[in-house]
Amino acid sequence: MKKAIEKVLVVNSGSSSLKYQLFDMKSEKRLAKGLVERIGAGGPANHAEALKQVVADLGNPKDIDAIGHRVLHGAEVFKDSVKVDAKVMAKLKKLVKFGPLHMPANLGGIEACQKIFKGVGNVAVFDTAFHQTMPDCAAMYAIDEKYYKKMGIRKYGFHGTSHKFITQEAAKLLKKPLSKVNLVTCHLGNGSSLAAVKGGECVDTSMGLTPLAGLVMGTRCGDIDAAAVLSIMEEEKKTPAEMDKLLNKQSGLQAISGVAGGDMRDICTKAAQGCKKAELALEMWAYRVALYIGAYNTVVGGADAIILTGGIGENSAEGRERVVNRLGALGIKLDKKVNAKTRGVVATISTKDSKIPVIVLPTNEELMIAKDTVRILG
Repeated sequence: MKKAIEKVLVVNSGSSSLKYQLFDMKSEKRLAKGLVERIGAGGPANHAEALKQVVADLGNPKDIDAIGHRVLHGAEVFKDSVKVDAKVMAKLKKLVKFGPLHMPANLGGIEACQKIFKGVGNVAVFDTAFHQTMPDCAAMYAIDEKYYKKMGIRKYGFHGTSHKFITQEAAKLLKKPLSKVNLVTCHLGNGSSLAAVKGGECVDTSMGLTPLAGLVMGTRCGDIDAAAVLSIMEEEKKTPAEMDKLLNKQSGLQAISGVAGGDMRDICTKAAQGCKKAELALEMWAYRVALYIGAYNTVVGGADAIILTGGIGENSAEGRERVVNRLGALGIKLDKKVNAKTRGVVATISTKDSKIPVIVLPTNEELMIAKDTVRILG
């Protein structure tokens, strides 16, 4: 008889860090969590060494039944989570071009676990997988199809594990079958994205080929006219790599407000003190979020709820207020008292007479990875 999968280690390997959480899947309770930093920069030499530190921190456990890994990009090759074997790893290595910064670290974490936890199943859980149900009309770009066929240029979307988790939790909260629930899910943090969820499946999302598209984010510009990018490159003689850095790491809320890192808390503080640049940054951010909510409400044929999650969505009353106050045309009004006291808990922040409820719902990507790991291996 096959042994039940009880203890699942979730690993998120970044370029210079390794985050981990250990779950008891009987109760879905977290048993431990930790972070190893400065990999290759004064700390552990590589991810294998970092994982040895994790094993030591956990007390050299012998009862880990499975390991789930966050993997950035599955492209169109992996439309669901998958158990990693030699064939799967070979395919994953061919996808490094879609995420040259993150993918090598993701795969390094898997390889390290295969060596250290011999015989334990490893599952790759993709940021892109939830969005693979998008129809072509939403996923394809209006350019010559040879670029899609040759290079895979299309919209993929990200934060899929978070959008999947809150979709499932929202269906339970609304007491509707997953296959019947229509939502606009908003993962709002330093990196942000929205998803249009119809019948429990993603039909559109705001990020694109990369996580750069869509909303105004902490240091990313979000949607921008491609010709503006070309004009800057030509005028300032910037290389593609330099332009990539400008758009991904030197733009967004940081560039508009002048606040390093584009942290929403600091921007709200400066705006309250009368800083016009900070005020503009908040208004641009909220405008773009509301714009996408309105569009995606139409896409799903009328949402059963609008779900807010992520660091900003769960914790920034100021940010939420600025968004919800723009949704009057959808028959939505903010309950200011509930919104003001809501931080990191489930709460409906719209008034009872609103046509669509706006619900704050904390995400748990690590638990979703653990649950997917059990589903795939079980």
